[in-house]
Amino acid sequence: MKRIYLIIIASLVTILNLNAQISALGKYKIYNSFSGIDYIVMFNGIDNNSEIQYTGNGTSVNWYKYSDRTNSISNLAYITPEENTGYILDVDGTQISIWVFDYQQHLPVITSIEPSDVQDNECETLNLKITYTSVDLVYESMTGRKYTIDRTFNVEYETLEWSDTDKKWVTKDEKVEIILPISSLNIDAPLCDTYFTVSGDQFAKDLGVDLITVTSSLYQAVAVKCHITTTTTERTEKNEAERPDNTSIDGSAPLDILFESNCNISANTYYSWLIKKDGETLISRTDETHRYTFEDSGSFNVVLKVTNGNCSYSDSVTISVSTSAIQIPNVFTPNGDGLNDEFRVGYKSIVSFECWVYNRWGRKVYYWNDPQKGWDGTINGRKAAPGAYFYVIKAYGSDFDPNSERNKISKERTGEFLRKGDINLLRGAQ
Repeated sequence: MKRIYLIIIASLVTILNLNAQISALGKYKIYNSFSGIDYIVMFNGIDNNSEIQYTGNGTSVNWYKYSDRTNSISNLAYITPEENTGYILDVDGTQISIWVFDYQQHLPVITSIEPSDVQDNECETLNLKITYTSVDLVYESMTGRKYTIDRTFNVEYETLEWSDTDKKWVTKDEKVEIILPISSLNIDAPLCDTYFTVSGDQFAKDLGVDLITVTSSLYQAVAVKCHITTTTTERTEKNEAERPDNTSIDGSAPLDILFESNCNISANTYYSWLIKKDGETLISRTDETHRYTFEDSGSFNVVLKVTNGNCSYSDSVTISVSTSAIQIPNVFTPNGDGLNDEFRVGYKSIVSFECWVYNRWGRKVYYWNDPQKGWDGTINGRKAAPGAYFYVIKAYGSDFDPNSERNKISKERTGEFLRKGDINLLRGAQ
């Protein structure tokens, strides 16, 4: 058994070595990946100088045609091949099969590539019609079975894709591989005007032959898509919690946001914006872009629908606005060290604010109505004396509900802040 195993291994090595010792002269490409045959040799034109060669060191070499396997056509290391012919190479009793093609005798002819006259849904997919004439590449195995070789072509065109990094549509080159025979091709509908080009086949590329290329007339895109982007008015005062930056789509009110539609096709496009809360439409607009200030708390759905008369598309984004809150300190130190130098409230989603400050004798010493600002501890430009002062705050949040029940202790309604208290001014080291 061990001896038989070694003989089998030796035979496999012989075959592999033999298969690795085939070459040719002329412009050619050798393939060893097709079913039912050891080698296909593709020449770019066969003439008297074309050869297929055995380059190994076998002692007995004979060539046969498939059509006559009893009479050797050559016992040399080479033959002059013929187009569309099968050969058997016998080296010391080991045989391999070879089929020869002259590519110039099998040139495909592509007539056109154009969108079909009838489209099922051009807003989503586009059907391309390809017309061509192609000479089949058919070879045989040593057992007489016939095989047709797939011929691969590429269809190329441009479309657009959304870039989250650049915040815009960018051009994308698409390439679709097709195998003839094929009469039509469905692709995703391009998002920009483009040409369609079909080129090939793979053998032309392998042989260094100029690819057969056909280009369509200009296709004008009808598919429409949009992508909502937002730019939020930024607030930087640190006493506000959940304050928005320019990329926020949620946070403290008032939340002022610019919405842009970013449609892939700008001409002849109509826009419909809806802002909804709890299923109820709050506002409807038809501009390409629009700005809106969210002053109420809650979750809002911003819906954009675009249409160009042929196709339509929708996009949406959810905006979350915080409920209101206020925190009031009991001391501040206006000594110029950059820490706690002003009497400011901490807050979020306050849309209306007033604060009065009184001294111990009930005289008003300061008033402001912007929650981002505060009292710096001066009265008419002069430093106020250290000690206790009295404040009154009246503020309303984004969630203010005038019909809500008042708190039994504070007497405040939902989103309402009616506060009174003491604030201590401490100067310390200057």
